[in-house]
Amino acid sequence: MNAPPATAGRVATELTRHPAIWIGGVILLLFIVAAVAAPWLGTIDPQRIRPLTRLRPPDADSWFGSDMIGRDVFSRTVYGARISLVVGITVALLSVAIGLVVGLVAGFVRWFDGVAMRVMDAMMAIPSILLAVALIALTGASLQNVIFAITAAEVPRVARLVRAVVIVLRERPFVEAARVVGTPFVALLWRHVLPNTLAPLLVQGSYILASAVLIEAALSFIGAGTPPAVPSWGNMIAEGRAVFQIAPHIVLFPGIALAITVLAVNLVGDGLRDALDPRLERR
Repeated sequence: MNAPPATAGRVATELTRHPAIWIGGVILLLFIVAAVAAPWLGTIDPQRIRPLTRLRPPDADSWFGSDMIGRDVFSRTVYGARISLVVGITVALLSVAIGLVVGLVAGFVRWFDGVAMRVMDAMMAIPSILLAVALIALTGASLQNVIFAITAAEVPRVARLVRAVVIVLRERPFVEAARVVGTPFVALLWRHVLPNTLAPLLVQGSYILASAVLIEAALSFIGAGTPPAVPSWGNMIAEGRAVFQIAPHIVLFPGIALAITVLAVNLVGDGLRDALDPRLERR
């Protein structure tokens, strides 16, 4: 008999009982809508240089002011949401998908477990930001390479998490029963093991999304992320630090947007953890 898996329906019913999920979800949804609607919200071209309005403070015409070469900070902040969310969501999806496959196979195949986990341990021995910087140095700074570098740093955590869950599940009676009746290996993983890994994967995926947004901003801040011409929050903060004393709005607004985005994702992750962990639920 299969164990009851964590499903999307169960998560939905927990929304009213765990307000952190919908509070963070609403905030995150607003940022996603703003990123999609950036061409309409940011009416001024984020790359448009206006020397006569350089270092302009926030006012009715320019809500977030302008930077040191006259570019509109509001438009650049809205377009920067696109970069951060694309990187965060893509890295979360790729890391969960790759780590899930590695963890599922490693949990059942002993020889693969020994090889794969030693590789994962070696990658986890290097801090994520340093590993990402090293990969960017080898491949060059671009949005695709940033996604690849951060994904490579996050996959080992997902793989080890899934492997730990699978090692526990493979000794459960319903998995042993499926083996005895001759269930093919792929069908065994798909029907009996995979559904029971969804709950921890949802939580881990939310934390990876927040981590990827922060790492992308850090890489852009030190000049190892997206190209300087791309309006990303990390680039904006890096450019504005030189004039922070006379124009703090250049750093302030993208910094607030970055902090709120990460906070919203962490709220969703904490709420999912509380909703899907039976021990916390009993408390």
